[in-house]
Amino acid sequence: MERSFFMADALDIAPQSLGAVLSVDSEQGTVSVRITETEAYMGAGTSGPDDPGSHSKDRKTERNASMFLEPGHAYVYFSYGMHYALNFVCSPPGAASGVLIRSGAIVSGIELAQARRQAKRPARYGHKLIPDTQLARGPGNLATALGLTRSAHDGWDLFAPPFRLSDPAGPATEYRSGPRVGVAGVAGTEQFPWRFWLPNEPSVSAFRSGRNTASHA
Repeated sequence: MERSFFMADALDIAPQSLGAVLSVDSEQGTVSVRITETEAYMGAGTSGPDDPGSHSKDRKTERNASMFLEPGHAYVYFSYGMHYALNFVCSPPGAASGVLIRSGAIVSGIELAQARRQAKRPARYGHKLIPDTQLARGPGNLATALGLTRSAHDGWDLFAPPFRLSDPAGPATEYRSGPRVGVAGVAGTEQFPWRFWLPNEPSVSAFRSGRNTASHA
């Protein structure tokens, strides 16, 4: 995969990223995930419709600064005070958009991914193994399985260690699209069908509507 892949806006890149394999190296080992679900977020300077769900919808801030980096970087943020989420930075210089990597299927490093997920799991679940298909199901679980944190990975180049990106064998010829998961207001409705996923993939997360979406449907 080359950096030019990310020069387009996230709305174009999100479905094209399906099937790509992302690997993250660490001292503990390497975990690789095949991307099965993404969401597009369009920000300042992009040509698409205004996206009230984007962190970069208005301007550059300390939190979203990585979204304004050269395309092909990582934007990692802390979500709901609970977990991290990974975005691929897209768009030409002067614009900001990102592809949220919502879910994936672990293709190598399953033992390490399992250990990382178990370490964050509430004690009430005991030591029962998490099904392989659920190890990276949802953005928080995916970031945990890959060992990603904001302090260690936000703003890093996706084309340099500890990241490795492999092109999908070809663009997904069949995928689904619909509203984004858990996004509040109009940004989480059918007006923004910017969630993309591979059909019949058990690793894809379940849909959950966001706050105040019914009144905008």
